[in-house]
Amino acid sequence: MIKIVETAAERAGGIVSLARELGIKHNALYSWNRVPAEHVLKFERITGVSRHKIRPDVFGEQPEAVR
Repeated sequence: MIKIVETAAERAGGIVSLARELGIKHNALYSWNRVPAEHVLKFERITGVSRHKIRPDVFGEQPEAVR
């Protein structure tokens, strides 16, 4: 399992809980090489992990805070 999913699962209350919130079977999380783009926004909402950290290839690098 990739590190970002492990971290997110801890924040969401476990693998099964995270999968349930995403509307997928928990076994699917073990097969991910990266979070599929269609799950990123929900993944971000559930876990608080930034979409930029989850998929910088899709959303770009984390922008600096607006001053």
